[in-house]
Amino acid sequence: MHIGLFRERGGDRLRAGVVVGDEVADVTDRLEALGPAGPAGLWQPVIEDPSAIDLTSLADGAERRPLSEISWDSPLPRPGKILGAPANYRAHVAEMGNPNTIYEWGMFLIANSSVIGPEGTVELPYTDVRTDHEAELAVVIGRTARNVPRSEALDHVFGYTALLDITVRSTEDRSTRKSFDTFTPIGPWVVTADEIPDPNDLAVRLWVNGEPRQSSTTALMIYEVERLIEYASSVMTLYPGDVIATGTPEGVGPLVNGDRVVCEVERIGRLEVNVSDRHAKPYASREGEAADASV
Repeated sequence: MHIGLFRERGGDRLRAGVVVGDEVADVTDRLEALGPAGPAGLWQPVIEDPSAIDLTSLADGAERRPLSEISWDSPLPRPGKILGAPANYRAHVAEMGNPNTIYEWGMFLIANSSVIGPEGTVELPYTDVRTDHEAELAVVIGRTARNVPRSEALDHVFGYTALLDITVRSTEDRSTRKSFDTFTPIGPWVVTADEIPDPNDLAVRLWVNGEPRQSSTTALMIYEVERLIEYASSVMTLYPGDVIATGTPEGVGPLVNGDRVVCEVERIGRLEVNVSDRHAKPYASREGEAADASV
């Protein structure tokens, strides 16, 4: 099942939808009857307890609209937390010139305020520091997970989506460089886990202005999805609606004003965003002051 959040063309209200062919079934009222939206949005009650409603019949009888008449938002507007996996493809490790992987780096947190949806705009912060694209498969946690063994990890997954991990190549730690507002496009929807029996065998591709930049497969990840969940849950409790970004393959590259970025994950779909530098400024003029070594 493909589930997401959408708006009617020209409309303001965020609605919940299930993709049925080339239409979307509007199930907003049915989800609202389950309780208030949570950190992950209108779908939070379902992510927390899929048995709360019969997903197989959720779209039955619901009003439908052609996909051409709606615009998608991020299916998870504010995940409880977003965890990132650095250096999780050998070829990417090689192109970055640093031999360390998750074993040495651990994982990092990305601010949930950085999330935008399809057709959103990535805002470049600096005029003179490179900002890169990173295409990734993202895992949506569906059951509270703490110290979960690898053999049980996929039992804690609700579904999967596509994610762009936008990154400034500066000196700050990863969580800062990846947490600027607009830096985490997610979407276009979440595909429930039953439709993706093996998340470790999916093609991941990215184009900028139609030019191929990244093309690989999750089969080449160093830490597969199960191992990522095992590792992450050994450090912190994972809650329903949390997101794990599984890392990016080789081919990362710079973004500039006016770029059109397309990220595609096999069996999930395409996530498309634009890039702007309308608010960019020189790196040296960023907020904060250099430390005075004499103090």
